[in-house]
Amino acid sequence: MEGRDETITKHEQLLQHIEGLKIGTKISVRKLAKEMSVSEGTAYRAVKDAENLGIVVTKERIGTVRVEKKPRNISEQLTFADVVEIVEGHLIGGADGLNKHLHKYVIGAMEVDAMARYIDAGSLLIVGNRADAHSLALEQGAGVLITGGFGTSREVKELADTLDLPIFSSRHDTFTVASLINRAIFDRLIKKKIMIVEDIVNTRAKIHAVKLSSTVADCKALADQTGQLRLPVIDEWNRVLGIVNRSDMKDLPDGQSIEKLLVRNPVTAGLQTSLASAAQLMMWEGVDFLPIVDRNRKLVATVSRKEVLQAMRDARKQPQLGETFDHLIWNGFADERDEEGRLFFHGFITPQMATDLGTISEGILTTVMTQAALRAAKDMTGNDFVLDNMSTYFVRPVQIEDPVTVMPRLLEASRRTCKIEIEMLHDDSLVAKAVLTLHSIEHG
Repeated sequence: MEGRDETITKHEQLLQHIEGLKIGTKISVRKLAKEMSVSEGTAYRAVKDAENLGIVVTKERIGTVRVEKKPRNISEQLTFADVVEIVEGHLIGGADGLNKHLHKYVIGAMEVDAMARYIDAGSLLIVGNRADAHSLALEQGAGVLITGGFGTSREVKELADTLDLPIFSSRHDTFTVASLINRAIFDRLIKKKIMIVEDIVNTRAKIHAVKLSSTVADCKALADQTGQLRLPVIDEWNRVLGIVNRSDMKDLPDGQSIEKLLVRNPVTAGLQTSLASAAQLMMWEGVDFLPIVDRNRKLVATVSRKEVLQAMRDARKQPQLGETFDHLIWNGFADERDEEGRLFFHGFITPQMATDLGTISEGILTTVMTQAALRAAKDMTGNDFVLDNMSTYFVRPVQIEDPVTVMPRLLEASRRTCKIEIEMLHDDSLVAKAVLTLHSIEHG
């Protein structure tokens, strides 16, 4: 145990100490620094990292508290507790119902009698200082969000506690509150679309790995048993040292050590690495097998390029509503084909794309041309690509509401790369041009 402790840093020891605390324990940076004999700065960084890992949270008027790490939630549904945090609210009553999920939001901009038909169990009524509406919502199984920083009566608070339905107040107005909640839902939908390595690996499954002291016979036997062509090599503390390939052992004697066959310092990824990043990493490094490690470089799982690409394809088949900036910029463009069947795009320059001078932003132009190139490359080859490099030329300014046409032209294509020329035209006049080199993530 002492030897193992020597292999980790003070920062890691602090994180392990925080993980070992009882759920609900309050954490003080000063106290933590004193207990672990480190500086307050080191303790503060460890607490922040623990917050990023989801094992501690900082609550208003309470402080930093050890909490149970929630599993990655890919649902767009929010809980009452989530909404309290989003709208910067404070709880008035019904604390025991904070973890209940919401499925509907109702804005109380009508008479109380008319509200009743819209409110049902599991919904949240957003309303001002109207105690009669508060009572109505609670009696029908809904939570209440009071805008404008107002409170409510003692009777309503008692009713909320009795029914375990949260009632909370926010200083923001109704429009702001609705906007904040809507933004949070869209952010969840975006996260749902962006899968990470943790979504596709089973960290509890048995890991097939060999030790540095293993022989060729040991590796062959394990490779034949598991069907894996590559095996991670670990040390006595389960840290990844390298990878051995089944093909490299073909003509070697069974008793030979694998130490000389070891590919040291392999490319690795973490559980929070996005699948797109993992695919791009394997593409750049020319590998199709990634050991997945924790923050101590200890092996927790393995993943292949085939598994990553299949998961990405499956994710794209799911209906998604969340929109990133790239999607929002591209929304105004439609695709068409010319007489020869070649793909091109046309759209309008919206006011949101403009600079203070009234011309389109160069960054927006670059994004439009990049998106056009990626779509054209996929249309031509069927593969997904990432941008390798790009040369851009801005010939003349484009104004708000100008119609533009984006014309892709394939210059060169191979199994791994694709070079495309993009021209942006307004009234048949060239306004911008780019030459892009794209790299396929389907091939290493």
